[in-house]
Amino acid sequence: MQKSVILGAMTVAAFSAGAAAAATLDDVKARGKLNCGVSTSLVGFAAPDANGNWEGFDVAVCRAVAAAVFGDSKAVEFVPTTGKTRFTALASGEVDMLARNTTWTYSRDTDLKFDFIGVNYYDGQGFMVPKSLGVSSAKELNGSTVCIQTGTTTELNLADFFRANNITYTPVPIETNAEALQQYLAGACDTYTTDASGLAASRATFETPTDHIVLPEIISKEPLGPLVRHGDNDWADIVRWSLNVMIAAEELGVTSANVAELSAAPTTNPEINRLLGTEGEMGKMMGVDNAFAKNIIMQVGNYGEVFEKNIGASTSIGLARGLNAQWTDGGLLYTPPFR
Repeated sequence: MQKSVILGAMTVAAFSAGAAAAATLDDVKARGKLNCGVSTSLVGFAAPDANGNWEGFDVAVCRAVAAAVFGDSKAVEFVPTTGKTRFTALASGEVDMLARNTTWTYSRDTDLKFDFIGVNYYDGQGFMVPKSLGVSSAKELNGSTVCIQTGTTTELNLADFFRANNITYTPVPIETNAEALQQYLAGACDTYTTDASGLAASRATFETPTDHIVLPEIISKEPLGPLVRHGDNDWADIVRWSLNVMIAAEELGVTSANVAELSAAPTTNPEINRLLGTEGEMGKMMGVDNAFAKNIIMQVGNYGEVFEKNIGASTSIGLARGLNAQWTDGGLLYTPPFR
């Protein structure tokens, strides 16, 4: 009798959990589009072009999820969020996911009840200064004014760094990257601090980028990645494996140029076959089409393609792969197998 009660309770719990997990996917499908929280504007990562079309490295993650769910990477509504508003937007359901250079931390994962589903950019906090300031190290910034976005990990990192080096600073709080750049270029602060990738992206937009330098110190670990709400495991799986598709595709040599050919018939590589849906039913396991990975790669590209197009060495931002290279090339990119 007791065993039956326990099994009954487990069945009810499992059913309830399953119902909760399906909620976001059902809502997204019923709406006909994905609501994705992005930065207000950070060139190379998330910004609208002259025609109002959003593009960038983080934007590509949103488009990958839309391609997985709808088979259409354009089925996305981009919702600009600041460092202060992003978590409220996600928790309230205004957006279905965030993809906006957000650092994976303990408290955000646990106390704020979010699930980070992976890392799409390994970064660290740095400092940008005008060359005319005459400093070559962040340790020479004693007594400086610092532009810093509120509601971010950079606030705490900044305080820790200056305290550890026994130097002082005056914060100039701002809410958006655009506001920070305006204040920085107007001379309201001596230095701007944020993720080093963000500094490179911002510097590339300046009229004379060479008048500004990014100092050598990287003062923190900033694993940046997409996140969803707690308690929705099915949805988290879709977002997680959409990102993993792009990373795995690069490792396996599957690109937007050859994916149609490779998916026309099974290849000699079983993992490529499983990835592209010519073998097994990987998509069905998540409630999406078995061709979900093919759609992502064809419409968005693999990780390497997305990186080089938006922020790579050939762009004005000019970021090297570094830690964001594949594990086979000495980087940190590594996905679980598609098996």
